[in-house]
Amino acid sequence: MFYEIDIPEPKTNLKQISALVILNPAESRRLLAKAVVACSVVQHAWENSTIIIGRGITNAFVTEEFFDITIESKAAQTIGIVAGGILNGHLGPPPSTWHVIRKGKVVEDADSNVEILEFGPEDVVIKGANAIDPQGTPGIYAAGMKGGTIGMVWPIVTPRGSHLIIPVSLEKLVPCVLTAAKQTGLFHFTYSTGIPVKLIPVPLATVITEVEAFAILAGAKAYHIGSGGVAGSEGSVHLSLAGDEEIVEKAFELVKSIKGEPPVGLPESLVLASAEEYNYDASAQLAVLGGY
Repeated sequence: MFYEIDIPEPKTNLKQISALVILNPAESRRLLAKAVVACSVVQHAWENSTIIIGRGITNAFVTEEFFDITIESKAAQTIGIVAGGILNGHLGPPPSTWHVIRKGKVVEDADSNVEILEFGPEDVVIKGANAIDPQGTPGIYAAGMKGGTIGMVWPIVTPRGSHLIIPVSLEKLVPCVLTAAKQTGLFHFTYSTGIPVKLIPVPLATVITEVEAFAILAGAKAYHIGSGGVAGSEGSVHLSLAGDEEIVEKAFELVKSIKGEPPVGLPESLVLASAEEYNYDASAQLAVLGGY
């Protein structure tokens, strides 16, 4: 489900304006990270309870926003990565280990697999996604035999009523996550351009896209009007911002502050050199993970 936003009705006595915005993927991630940190649920957890930041590229941006730091290799913060036209993996250590926060302070040398066992209704997990549909259902790729990070998180946070916050760009919009999920699986594919995955639907998670981000950060109404481009704008999200002049001006100042965010590069090491090396055999590429 999408993060619940409350945008005030336009004031009839004020000038109404609109703004056209193109956000490249890194710019969208920066916007989403700012919104995650600012949203009320996360702010409450920062002050009063525990936050776990999952591995992931978008979450590298979230970590930067939380602590006002720079993570030089954001791609190394993830395990699964789509890069160079294939699904790949990075099994090296993350550059930032600040992934468990309790009452605004980093828990040093924390094991999130242990910390999450103490979760209650006020605690938060932040996790990126690979798909989002118009109904607000996110989907997350898992290549691990135990369902990856989401396979560990989901059965714990759901019955306890903990918060699972998922920042995901509209770049990843699909018609229906449930339908897509039925056409995936670790052993579903004969051929694959990269490591085969299962798309796991995550209902009841709270989703923040660019639309929710502009509402959280500026009180602006955002409309998704298009996507894509070339020459560095592949995967871009096109939005129309609308509302009272002062609100749209505030939102556009935010846009200007994130424009020029550098694209995310590659980590130093990847699991696969190429899919062609394995003759695109899905099971052979999965086997490289060694049952991970």
